[in-house]
Amino acid sequence: MKKLLPLLVTFALSAAMAAQTNIPVGTVIPVELDRTIDANHAKTGQTITAKVAQDVMFNGLTIKAGTRVQGEILAATPASGSQPAAVTLRFNQIDVSGKSMPVLTNLRALASPLEIEAAQTQVSGDDRGSTPAWNQTTTLVGGNDVAYREVGTLKSGTETVGKSVYAGNWGAVAPVAANPEGRCRGEIANNNQPQSLWVFSHDACGAYGFDAVISHAGRSNPQGQIVLTSTKGNLKVRGGSAMLLRVDGNDSQVSQN
Repeated sequence: MKKLLPLLVTFALSAAMAAQTNIPVGTVIPVELDRTIDANHAKTGQTITAKVAQDVMFNGLTIKAGTRVQGEILAATPASGSQPAAVTLRFNQIDVSGKSMPVLTNLRALASPLEIEAAQTQVSGDDRGSTPAWNQTTTLVGGNDVAYREVGTLKSGTETVGKSVYAGNWGAVAPVAANPEGRCRGEIANNNQPQSLWVFSHDACGAYGFDAVISHAGRSNPQGQIVLTSTKGNLKVRGGSAMLLRVDGNDSQVSQN
């Protein structure tokens, strides 16, 4: 029994560390796409990568801004006649605590590089020109106003819904809210923690700045598979585009999907 005790302790510690490392379901991960995805040229099995755009914190751990997220193209269909272009993809690997781990994600929102630029530079209000640029109000993708270049409040109309932070990058932090019009949920799995949203509003949902829609977000079967469909001509998601991924599961769940 004495010989077994150290082994049991080691096993318990390992199990506890594994549970802590798993990213909680409902955690939002804002990422920036590394390279362009073009329906005319994308190939099944092609690797796609993105980097985390703002520190994501959970269980006392942090996924640092710049961390690599990896996935693959599952299918690509160019536009042809009345048939729209479409790309099916998934992001299913992320670096956590120095190791690559499988993760099941869906897509809540997508924004073009121009939308990102606008969210970081657009100013509003009477203080324009008299207040330093880093302290002016900007409008995030989806509509929230925030004092984006300092630690301040994130507002939806007159309601304070979160705050701006510097966490590996300037960004917004707030619990996500449901968006019935865009068919996005609020919190899931009782995860009502403030989430790292980067340039997105707390209720951002859908595609911004694209002639495209998120026709399957990956929440339902086939879980984890994201389908983007053009509404006009070819589908091209340029490198530098932003995505709000949300975690739906970890090791055991991924192996079943």
